[in-house]
Amino acid sequence: MPQDPRTTFPQPPQPEQQQPPPGHTSAMEPKPDHGETSYKGSGRLAGKVALITGADSGIGRAVAIAYAREGADVLISYLDEHDDAEETARWVRESGQRAVLAPGDIIDPAHCRSLVERTVAELGGLHVLVNNAAMQRTHEAIDEISDEEWDLTFRTNIYAQFYLCKAALKHMQPGATIVNTTSINAKNPSPTLLAYATTKGAIANFTAGLAQLVAEKGVRVNCVAPGPIWTPLIPSTMPAEEVKSFGQNTPIGRAGQPAELAPAYVLLASDESSYITGALIPVTGGRPML
Repeated sequence: MPQDPRTTFPQPPQPEQQQPPPGHTSAMEPKPDHGETSYKGSGRLAGKVALITGADSGIGRAVAIAYAREGADVLISYLDEHDDAEETARWVRESGQRAVLAPGDIIDPAHCRSLVERTVAELGGLHVLVNNAAMQRTHEAIDEISDEEWDLTFRTNIYAQFYLCKAALKHMQPGATIVNTTSINAKNPSPTLLAYATTKGAIANFTAGLAQLVAEKGVRVNCVAPGPIWTPLIPSTMPAEEVKSFGQNTPIGRAGQPAELAPAYVLLASDESSYITGALIPVTGGRPML
């Protein structure tokens, strides 16, 4: 039977909660749904190898689970959230696919190059790159944003995508795909997320430009623009009162769950989207991106 999207998943208010960044899934209430029990694969990515950044939790974990159930092996890139990353790897392996854990900071271009090299060496190739890792902080005034934080946000959110794409394209054959995570903030920026929103606009532009640049190689580049999604990024970067009402400002009336993002990433990685490149797919709970 059809499900009412307003009530399929938990609705606000969420319990007031905070934790230090980058945040951990186990400390969240309610726990995010990554599709652990709901996502059913059908072989759409059989034989492919994917590198996913920020794959320890949130959207990255949901994508890793979905990709594995569609038949892909996965390199799980993450900062230092080892328990969360091990949980993602467990779900990938239970799906019958190989998982490689790769901790480290993607602001380092050498680390980004090593992620690509490890994927190729340990999993036998690279067919899908998902640039998903990001950082954000909430501020009420521009004076609260230090020069160092501004720089770190750009290095994490957009510089790393450049480093990874540049390294990955050397190994990608026709039919390979790149999927970047932008945000509704790319077109509807939140003033309290100034640095984050600015990088997300850059990601959307980077995606559109790179797609045109590499189309002649037979490689497609697209991006997904999430709205408010219930991940560890939220309680670790937002005030408790905002966490409580998070997602309430959407027409659907709630935050999205990571599991609700995974199908878009699967589509863009699969051959079914062979004529889609340079596109942005909004998954925003009804908040428009025009």
